[in-house]
Amino acid sequence: MKQTDTGIVVTTSNGNDTLLHYRTDGQRGNPCLVLSNSLGTDLSMWDAQAAALASRFFVVRYDTRGHGLSAGGGAPFGIERLGLDVVALLDHLEIARAAFCGISMGGLTGQWLGIHQPQRLHKLVLANTAARIGGAEAWLARAALVRRDGMAAVADGAAGRWFTPQFIGREPDTVARMVAILRGQDAGGYAACCEALAQADLRACVGTLGVPTLVIAGEQDPVTTLDDARWLQQQVGGSRLASLPASHISNVEAADLFTAQLRAFLL
Repeated sequence: MKQTDTGIVVTTSNGNDTLLHYRTDGQRGNPCLVLSNSLGTDLSMWDAQAAALASRFFVVRYDTRGHGLSAGGGAPFGIERLGLDVVALLDHLEIARAAFCGISMGGLTGQWLGIHQPQRLHKLVLANTAARIGGAEAWLARAALVRRDGMAAVADGAAGRWFTPQFIGREPDTVARMVAILRGQDAGGYAACCEALAQADLRACVGTLGVPTLVIAGEQDPVTTLDDARWLQQQVGGSRLASLPASHISNVEAADLFTAQLRAFLL
């Protein structure tokens, strides 16, 4: 398995440059799979899936702008910008089409791509997401909170939003590692993504998504619920739904089951 860590500079229409950090695993000639992280995490959240799938796929993981080693860009942005970052990454790697799997915020990015850039996708996996996640006021309040008080203001309660109590008790080291990643995020970058989520509402157009799609839900997810996933699956023609015994970060909590669903859908 070949592994590369690197980055590209994405230039936006207003002339702002942003460093986008990514990592590849697997052979360049294999079909490409792009993995997109959730709010407050980084590309390491996909370690289990990358390890399992790199023998069959050219796996591309990246830190969403404002997260991990990717810069925020300084200017406000919306879900369109997050989608265009993926297009820029594919162009940089000279990949015409890829499969895409995004979780939570990454799932909104995937929906935007499936609606506006379907020619770049073979297949689409939307995990623990919705066409509209939460409400604008709550996202703007969270953005203001972290800009004022830093990441500790949201990190302390993250475990209960992300994982079931059973997983927290069973895998304390994994939970602690992911909460530490959240705590270490750039507050401005995190807040900018919260502000993007405040604007992101694809409910009116998600029905136009024409890419073969799998929707994955966590049966105990309080953030993007099973009902949210059912609604999304009903809107996207020909899509199917898989539910897993997990909360919001299902690819970590139910890693083997998540990977099995991913493999079965993509191969």
